[in-house]
Amino acid sequence: MLTCTWAPTVFAGPQVVSTNPKGEFPDGQALHSAVLPAVQRIEALGLSHLLIAQRWWGSGVEMEGSSLDCLAMTALFAAHTERIRLVTAIHPGFFHPGAIAKWGTTMDWISGGRWDINVTSGWNLTEFDMYGIDTLEHGQRYARSSEFIDVLRGAWDSPLFSYEGEFYRAEELCLEPRPSRPLTVFQGGQSDDAVAMAAARSDWMFLNGGSLTRIEGIISRVRKACLATGRTVRFAIYAAPLVRRSDAEAWDEIKTRIAAIDRTRAERRRAATGGAEGMWASNEDLSLLDTNEGYAARLIGSPDTVYERLDAYRALGIEMLHFSTGDQLFNETILPELVG
Repeated sequence: MLTCTWAPTVFAGPQVVSTNPKGEFPDGQALHSAVLPAVQRIEALGLSHLLIAQRWWGSGVEMEGSSLDCLAMTALFAAHTERIRLVTAIHPGFFHPGAIAKWGTTMDWISGGRWDINVTSGWNLTEFDMYGIDTLEHGQRYARSSEFIDVLRGAWDSPLFSYEGEFYRAEELCLEPRPSRPLTVFQGGQSDDAVAMAAARSDWMFLNGGSLTRIEGIISRVRKACLATGRTVRFAIYAAPLVRRSDAEAWDEIKTRIAAIDRTRAERRRAATGGAEGMWASNEDLSLLDTNEGYAARLIGSPDTVYERLDAYRALGIEMLHFSTGDQLFNETILPELVG
């Protein structure tokens, strides 16, 4: 199973609990000291992918905090890693696809062909307003993202590419240097609009954590949509593992964390993430303990229990585990088998 984690670019916590402190950005040399050893540790663990988020504003309370810029940090990580693939999250609307195609081909070459893109249609409407970006209604955001991917792929695949769409245009766009390999496109979402875009244009879908039944339902919808497009989409699931020597020990710790949930903040998170249809829709407490509903994937328990859970997701068609690397026992007992 391929493995992915968040790049260390966010310094305010994702947990909706009353004890959660607000993080601070390091600056100058402290930034390098904080970030680069963490990335090199991730690569040393053997992970295959690193996801660099675009979160230019976040409260650090109802959602994760603001992150360092996705483009600048991808370039920094490319210079200080050797093997791990770099997946840059990009919100259409904030960037023109032609400009990102040019930037991406540069990243392709300076990283030795290790660059991929995660096209995220966006749901943090306050962030859009803050930067003067037209939020559009949900379906139109996915229409904009679809055009964004069309321009990226067209520029990537054709020596000269022209395009006239509702949101973007290009006239004989020529990328020099040419990219060294085909473009791999990731996306998130699980709404009908997200499913349609994935089936028509994307290579991978990042899924929030959830029950086996919920994840199976999303995968089935995408595969059904792919029957009409003749394409294949691969799937990654986000999880926050909590491995302990016994199931009872792990669930006792989860119960303690649930007891610390600040219910007022939880309701504010639901309101703040209302722009994401179908995501953060669960009312269960596990979904509140981590960004992207990581604990709802239930990689919770003894090593044997968690490995069985992973096998069940693998049987559904999950090919990549996107996870937080903070659980030491998971890293020691299960991760080595995943990365080979």
